[in-house]
Amino acid sequence: MVMVGWYRICSVLTMRTLARGVLVVVVLFVLALAGTLYAKSRTLRAESVGPAPGRADLTIKDVEVEEAAKGGVHWRLKAEQAQSFNEEGRTQVRHLVLTVDQPERSWTIVGEEGDIFQADKNVEVRRNVVVTSTDGLRLETSVLRWEGAKQRLWTDAPVVISRDGSVIRGSGLEVLMNEEQTTVAGRVRAVFAAPSSQ
Repeated sequence: MVMVGWYRICSVLTMRTLARGVLVVVVLFVLALAGTLYAKSRTLRAESVGPAPGRADLTIKDVEVEEAAKGGVHWRLKAEQAQSFNEEGRTQVRHLVLTVDQPERSWTIVGEEGDIFQADKNVEVRRNVVVTSTDGLRLETSVLRWEGAKQRLWTDAPVVISRDGSVIRGSGLEVLMNEEQTTVAGRVRAVFAAPSSQ
């Protein structure tokens, strides 16, 4: 009975840590990319990255931005390419890695492609999305979305959350930041590792 209670507390703490950490990563990702594209659009000409660059208004190769933010937070964004589509109000990023260093932990989000929608600051990262933290938390999915107006992080794709040998699997995830509520959807399977004796 005590062990079940301990696992439940650990699950709740893991989800809250995940929710707060992913929020920081997503917000800094939006700010980093928006700032980079604004600065580059004022100082650089768009580069052609192939025979037909498409209908992008601005294309930037090898995006790399690093900055210190409030509260001792430091972030780095690297992307193979960013393209801005002004008419759609969308910025597309390919092969991105965003690292956020907080005083207590660091977070990394990796994905093969993503979109930032400038009007509402919504973000979607797709294909082999992995979020990790230095304290051992890991989230894997094929798509992860941020809905700015509702402060909602979600996916309707299968998700795997793991830490210290414990694994939670579901067919979706929703994190409501304002309510500090995390829901793993669908048929949830959880395996909790026994705590190591010290």
